Amino acid sequence: MNYVWPIITLVIGLLGGFFIGVYYLRRQMTKMQNDPDMLQKVAKQMGYNLNGKQMQRAQQMMKNGGNAPGRAPAANKGSRKK
Repeated sequence: MNYVWPIITLVIGLLGGFFIGVYYLRRQMTKMQNDPDMLQKVAKQMGYNLNGKQMQRAQQMMKNGGNAPGRAPAANKGSRKK
């Protein structure tokens, strides 16, 4: 019994931390879609310098869930009809 409770609390803590992290990341991504300055800041931290056209394209990709305009969704990628 001395080993069960610490393991249970560890698992609960890890799961809770994971879900809190996912919630926080989604909230930040949503805020970033609406704030071009924040998107520019993140791009500069990653070593990219986006011009206006690239900024619009990046915002559009984030709104579409990562798919570029005019491209098929990622789930359909690689599937072929025979």
